[in-house]
Amino acid sequence: MLEQGLRELGQAGRTLAQSLRLMVGLPDYGSYVAHLQREHPEREPMSYEDFFRERQAARYGGKLGRCC
Repeated sequence: MLEQGLRELGQAGRTLAQSLRLMVGLPDYGSYVAHLQREHPEREPMSYEDFFRERQAARYGGKLGRCC
């Protein structure tokens, strides 16, 4: 019973952390890799650095850094 409660608490913590990252715009690399493995096993996942740059470009229209 205690183990199940701890697992549920851990899952709730992971879900909360993922939600907070999405709220502030941080991309979720783990979900990206899991999706590729599940849906596109023939594709090689981007490195974390490339993934982060691509997500930033998508979010800010390729403008990194200052707005002006």
